[in-house]
Amino acid sequence: MFKNAQFYLLGTDSYVEKIACDLAASAWRLGKRVLIACETEQQALDIDEALWARDADEFVPHNLSGEVTTYATPIEISWKGKRNAQRRDLLINLQVTVPDYVGSFNQLIDFVPTEESLKVLARERYKQLRQLGWQLSTEQMK
Repeated sequence: MFKNAQFYLLGTDSYVEKIACDLAASAWRLGKRVLIACETEQQALDIDEALWARDADEFVPHNLSGEVTTYATPIEISWKGKRNAQRRDLLINLQVTVPDYVGSFNQLIDFVPTEESLKVLARERYKQLRQLGWQLSTEQMK
């Protein structure tokens, strides 16, 4: 099974949290189970809030890592040091490093910001994934 990583080059006005929400919603509609890996708990809370704020016809079932739910939701929002162990299809990475559990995924989405210091970190993630044998592609975010 090939492991595919898609890197999106962000524009200067790109709001990565909104893009992550839209990509997670699209993946869920295709039947995928998604993990959004945030850098901080605050970022996870912001994404949770953004998903709740979507129009009713755009709603996607989701939960924060550690929340008790009767059924596993298709979209989980985690942050460093906090993650449920449920099987997921797609990792949307918002962390500055490649999460150590990346090997349990076959598909990953990551982002290349315009800010130079963050771009350097994205290049490091790209190199690390390439060394791990992932098939990589890059696309300009529209």
